[in-house]
Amino acid sequence: MKIGIINGSIRAERNTEPVAKYAYDIASQRDGDVTYEYVDLGEYNVPLLTTSVHPMMANKDYEDANVQAWSDTIDALDGFVFVTPEYNHGVPGGFKNAVDVLAAEWIGKPVSFIGHGAVGGVRAIEQWRQILANFSMPMTRAELNFNLFFDWADGEFTPAERHPGEIQAMLDELEALVAKNRETVAADRS
Repeated sequence: MKIGIINGSIRAERNTEPVAKYAYDIASQRDGDVTYEYVDLGEYNVPLLTTSVHPMMANKDYEDANVQAWSDTIDALDGFVFVTPEYNHGVPGGFKNAVDVLAAEWIGKPVSFIGHGAVGGVRAIEQWRQILANFSMPMTRAELNFNLFFDWADGEFTPAERHPGEIQAMLDELEALVAKNRETVAADRS
């Protein structure tokens, strides 16, 4: 099983990067048969969705090379951790667009959320839950919320001592969903 930890910010200087790398460092040390992959949305240069072909009708074959690279990465993963900033009480536009340019690659794959912002990214996560329901993605109840006033000091990410345990619990739940999802898919194919 492969789970992608997606850094969902495309800004040059971004608080999302240390949060995503922190989660990845913890996840990559877990025992078991799950491999975690760090996926940096900023490396894909995903263009705005302007194609006349609806992503669900594209059959994972895209005209734009950057979209195809993004598709190939997402399609190879069995589940995700969305690490999302909260911009203006909502999801970041670049990350939302990167979700919108694909379709079948997301269908039915489990997801967890890590948010950050002035109130821990909770509003962005709530919006992600509504958005991803469109793709029938099972979601963990557990989520992490990093607060700009408590988890950063002098501009540096300084997560609270409770966070590693919270990440482990969230990943336990996500891995169980991914395993269950894979069993269901395998049973449907046989």
